[in-house]
Amino acid sequence: MSVNLEAGLRAGAQTLGLGLSDEQIQRLLDYVALIQKWNKVYNLTALRDPADMLTHHLLDSLTAVAPLTRHAQGQAARVLDVGSGGGLPGVVLAICMPELEVRCVDTVAKKAAFVQQVAASLKLPNLRGIHARVESLTDPYDVICSRAFASLPDFVTWSRSALKEGGVWMAMKGKHPQDEIAALPADVNVFHVEPLTVPGLDVERCMVWMKPQPA
Repeated sequence: MSVNLEAGLRAGAQTLGLGLSDEQIQRLLDYVALIQKWNKVYNLTALRDPADMLTHHLLDSLTAVAPLTRHAQGQAARVLDVGSGGGLPGVVLAICMPELEVRCVDTVAKKAAFVQQVAASLKLPNLRGIHARVESLTDPYDVICSRAFASLPDFVTWSRSALKEGGVWMAMKGKHPQDEIAALPADVNVFHVEPLTVPGLDVERCMVWMKPQPA
């Protein structure tokens, strides 16, 4: 793994205000190496260049760590990453926030298997891949997150059966999705839309926080 990638990751993490340990940095780099290795067989991502993977995958996913840390306030929490693909942002969250129990669900068996492979290779006992449709899950989760998965109305409707009472949805989006917010079910409340800045990437990103309205 190139020194440049490590330097870019360290600089990006610093910009995001994340105090990652050397072990966490190494695990994130090892994760990128695993994506590259398995990509040929599993087609996990269209990106092939490690520098693109750094900005578009790692740093983009790392923008979720500080908001989620503020939300969890150091408490153990169960997080479900929906439509996780190769584990973004779920694997990154599991590496950076060991207090979380992270489950990555995907309808593609190979992608869920890859997350299992990552958990074993990187020794992450708090990470698991699940091959299923999210609608079929009923285990309760404190936070259900997604990154570039589906429209907000589809995301909350499909995953609602897995949301714990008092739990929240955390959707990583591009520019402010006003139309999608307007189309949400009447009993879903958007309580915060947080702008995100990805180091080294000049694009609009935001995090949409939602929760069911009490009946």
